[in-house]
Amino acid sequence: MKNHIQSFILTCLAVLFTASITTAQDAESTGLPGENFSLEGALELFKKAESPEAFEKLLNTEDNHVNNLDLNDDGEIDYVRVVDNMDGEVHAIVLQVAVSETESQDVAVIEVEKTGKDEAILQIIGDEDVYGDQTIVEPFEAEASENGKNGPHVTVARIVVNVWGWPSVRFVYAPGYRLWVSPWRWRHYPVYWSPWRPHPFHVWHPFAVVHRPHYHVVTTHRVVRAHAVYTPHRIGSKTVHTRTTVVKTKHGTVKKSTKTTTTRGKNGHVKSQKKTTTVQGKRRKG
Repeated sequence: MKNHIQSFILTCLAVLFTASITTAQDAESTGLPGENFSLEGALELFKKAESPEAFEKLLNTEDNHVNNLDLNDDGEIDYVRVVDNMDGEVHAIVLQVAVSETESQDVAVIEVEKTGKDEAILQIIGDEDVYGDQTIVEPFEAEASENGKNGPHVTVARIVVNVWGWPSVRFVYAPGYRLWVSPWRWRHYPVYWSPWRPHPFHVWHPFAVVHRPHYHVVTTHRVVRAHAVYTPHRIGSKTVHTRTTVVKTKHGTVKKSTKTTTTRGKNGHVKSQKKTTTVQGKRRKG
């Protein structure tokens, strides 16, 4: 039966992969900047990297097909710098672009928390000014179990991944770790890096979806302490914010407005509700 379960899991993953490729072929551009940066791909590179510095180099390597951003519309790929914000045993590792000499924009943040002696969890959160809405992605593993009174029944569940074994995670929790803050800035970049021209959406999108079978979008902040560390340090660009608010596509103009309402409950607790209104032409399929 164990072999049957393994075979079932492989079949499920194959279906997920095929669905991702089909989505890639059918997808239509929204015009939002975030569709040019793969959050899933960034996590895959972070998993492979030996350190935040090595991670930054991988992000800015063309052949890795994770970064296709051109936030300032100058016809060249943006350099993504990595900045770690640490507080005790939590890390908020920011992925950031210098849009101009005076403006920078956070693309995403990898939030990491140590939850035990040899345990840690993480999520990557795409910035709402880049993705239109705050987008949370985390790694997952499939776990199969047998149950059922009338014969064997296989259930596959997604479980949270312990990322303690990732080299980059072990690196930032090592004794004597020196906080990594990228030394690179607007027009001052490493000698190994040379910008390339962004790929058109139909060429780029298939690269962006190949990692999705191993990562999924969620709606809950699981890494709450790290998120609290990051929030005061978030950096946004007026240029990018304006571009996200009004996006022009071949099907018309997308106008997006966000309204935040604050209410006070019976016990004096303040609750904020965010309502986003979007008016646009034909929506993307995936």
